[in-house]
Amino acid sequence: MLVNDRSVSVLENYDFEVIRTQKSRNAILCETNKGWYILKEYKGPVFRLEMMAKVLEGVRQNGFTRAEQLLYTKEGALFCCDQEQNRCIVKSWPQGRECSLKDGQECRDAMRTLAVLHSALHFPQLQQEYGLHAVSLAEEYEKRNRELRKVRRFLREKGQKTTFEINLQQTFDLFLEEAERVTEDVRSYGSLLDARECEESGSFCHGDYQHHNLLCQNTTSVINFEKCAIGDITRDLGLFLRKILEKTSWQEKLAFQLIGEYEKVRPLTAAEKIHLYGRLAYPEKFWKIANFYYNSGKAWIPMKNMEKLYRLLDLEEEKKTFLEHYRGVYL
Repeated sequence: MLVNDRSVSVLENYDFEVIRTQKSRNAILCETNKGWYILKEYKGPVFRLEMMAKVLEGVRQNGFTRAEQLLYTKEGALFCCDQEQNRCIVKSWPQGRECSLKDGQECRDAMRTLAVLHSALHFPQLQQEYGLHAVSLAEEYEKRNRELRKVRRFLREKGQKTTFEINLQQTFDLFLEEAERVTEDVRSYGSLLDARECEESGSFCHGDYQHHNLLCQNTTSVINFEKCAIGDITRDLGLFLRKILEKTSWQEKLAFQLIGEYEKVRPLTAAEKIHLYGRLAYPEKFWKIANFYYNSGKAWIPMKNMEKLYRLLDLEEEKKTFLEHYRGVYL
């Protein structure tokens, strides 16, 4: 979204007075006489926006008061269009700064916040209303494995290769075998926590529970629910934990402390512990690197991706040790 008079004019559709605006990440922050709000372009389907509004209102009714809220226009609509007919939405903006993955206390607070949020994210009526279907973890990983095999096939058939492509190809079999092994493990335990169970219970997850979607100031507030979906809670838990583990060389003491913080509020079931293991064990970072390479034109690859690949290899032993200890403690 461009920050200009035309986009800011959208704010006239809302029941507040704008004091000032400032640029934010692909959005406009607005100080108003009723507090802070954020103006963003919305590119998804309308039904998902309606569902997100109901999820946000639902978690508030269920006792979780630290989530953003969608604001309705003066006419009672969830969005309005700017002069270019782009759909725009306005959401409440909790005060605070992004959660720091280097701050142990903030990470512990974020884990407890996630547990409280998950306890409030149960909406079987929405599953029925929108005909939502959860994707099992095994299905998710099988799709990714097909993508990885496609990239490997392309690399094998490619003639002259760059240094990055040579290094990527040399490590491919290692990580693909790892991906297939984890997928098979998940499938063998599939009956414990399948997609149908999530659908019947109406269990939702945030979908993008990362540090940049957490604002810290005395408490932890959660924003950007655009990817909320029906599914098992380990999607959120695995994403947040893995980001921390990758930055701390898979420190098991820290990870077990964080899992403990979550379980103080919402104990994990045996099936969830198995699924969390699968999410941490799957070579997610390698899949992202390979996918980025394949979908970005396969031409120029940023040096940052080379560095990510090297670091991934450097941490492989630490990751294996962590997973062995996780199995010993939780499985």
